[in-house]
Amino acid sequence: MVKKPRLFIALCTLPALILTIVFMIVPMVNAIYLSFTSSTALSVGFNSKFVFLDNYKYMFQDKDFLQALFNTLKLMLVIPAVTIFLSLVFAFILTQGQLKEKSFYRTVFFFPSIVSMTVVGIVWSFVFNPTRGILNHMLDLFHFSTWKHAWLGEGKTALWCIGAALVWQAIGYYMVMHVASIDGISQEVYEAASIDGATGVQKFFRITIPLLRRSIGTTYILSLSGTINLSFTLSNVMTGGGPNGASSVLLQYMYTQGMRNANFGYAMAIAMFTLILAIVLAMISKKVSSEKE
Repeated sequence: MVKKPRLFIALCTLPALILTIVFMIVPMVNAIYLSFTSSTALSVGFNSKFVFLDNYKYMFQDKDFLQALFNTLKLMLVIPAVTIFLSLVFAFILTQGQLKEKSFYRTVFFFPSIVSMTVVGIVWSFVFNPTRGILNHMLDLFHFSTWKHAWLGEGKTALWCIGAALVWQAIGYYMVMHVASIDGISQEVYEAASIDGATGVQKFFRITIPLLRRSIGTTYILSLSGTINLSFTLSNVMTGGGPNGASSVLLQYMYTQGMRNANFGYAMAIAMFTLILAIVLAMISKKVSSEKE
């Protein structure tokens, strides 16, 4: 009987374990502790006063926090659904369509997902610029001047401009996942459907989506998490949370409280709330998707 090299395995995993503890576990424990304190720039960590649940209670009396929460929930309700649906459509077209340049289109669609979110925010800020932006120029070109807006400067459009950038950035990433899943479906199924006279739309809704439910559930949960995390950078870069908090999201508001107002205890409470919200929504989404199966 061959003995397992337990000592060798332990030594190999030790560096990763140490890095995880130092850079993940310890900061998380510290953040949890700070969320129960009145920590500020003048009283950080153990020198601050322990206030227990006061930060969490204040959240739901803070109108700016409630607005950021509402904006985040609106994005989470719309953006993952739109992103996953469009990524499925593009994946279906690339796998089942008669396109000769499939590899080129895969690269083009995937490219935005590897670009820095700060760069994405800057690019889309130029797109939505009211005077020099391509969007308003295109509306003028096609005689839709009445549709022009100061997109990032109006409360009713600023948040959805961020949403559009989120969708554009993420479509290619999830499209590649769905392409791999569709490639796992036997082509005989699609060929049989074609012989029976099924159209492309019918094959998409009656074959592709039902057979990819598990994959769709996984990518939807990933998209929920991505919406919470990535909306922070775009909100910060494109609008700074304005105008008047109309495009503020949870992590952007947390950043405002922590870095600008130096209210570290309250900022950490918002971070913990956001983490719990993401976990709960992911569990609900997983439960719903598993029940449908």
